[in-house]
Amino acid sequence: MSPLAADAAHGFLSPTGVEIAFLLVGVVTLGAAVITVTTRQLVHAALWLVVALGGLAVEYLLLTAEFIAWVQVLIYVGSVVVLLLFGLMLTRAPIGRSPDADSGNRPAALAVAVAAAAALVWVVVDAFRATWIDLDGPAQGSTRVSGEILFRHWVLPFEALSVLLLAALVGAIVLSRRDGADAGGDQAAPPRKDR
Repeated sequence: MSPLAADAAHGFLSPTGVEIAFLLVGVVTLGAAVITVTTRQLVHAALWLVVALGGLAVEYLLLTAEFIAWVQVLIYVGSVVVLLLFGLMLTRAPIGRSPDADSGNRPAALAVAVAAAAALVWVVVDAFRATWIDLDGPAQGSTRVSGEILFRHWVLPFEALSVLLLAALVGAIVLSRRDGADAGGDQAAPPRKDR
C-alpha cells in the first residue's frame, strides 16, 4: 500500500488507538482541572491538580515526547504541587471546607476563563491546522531536540519560572515565621537577669 493510500485510509472518522487514548486522557485531565478550580477544599484542589498535571504528562507520552513528559512529572507534579502543599501547611490554611475560597466574582471569572480558553483553542487550531504528527516516524520529542529548543529559545521563561518558584517558597516561609513569631511573642517569658 502506498503512503498516499495509507493517508487516504486514515481520516477523522477512523481514529487510531493512540488518538482514542489521547481523547480519553484529555477528557479526564479537563475534568480534573475543572474540579481543581471549583472545589472549596484547598487540599483537595492541590490533589486534583496532581491528576490534571499527570494527565498532561500522559498526553506528552502519547505524542512521543518522553523527555517533556518526565520533566512535567518531575517539575510540576513533583515540585510545584509539593510546594503548594508545603505552603498550605506553613501558612496554616484551613484543611476542610473554606468559605474564603469562594467569592462573588464567579460570573466574571467564568467569562474570563471561557474567553481565554476560546482564544487558546483558536490560536492552536489556527497554528496547527494542517500539521500531522507521524507517530511511526523518527521521534520528534527526543531529549536532544527538546533540550536544544528549550535552552536556545526558551531559556529566559525557564529561568523566570525557577525564580517564581523560589519566591513562592520564600514567601511561604516568611508568612509562617511571622505567624509563629506573633503567636509566640505574646506568651514569651520575660528575659531573666542574672546577678
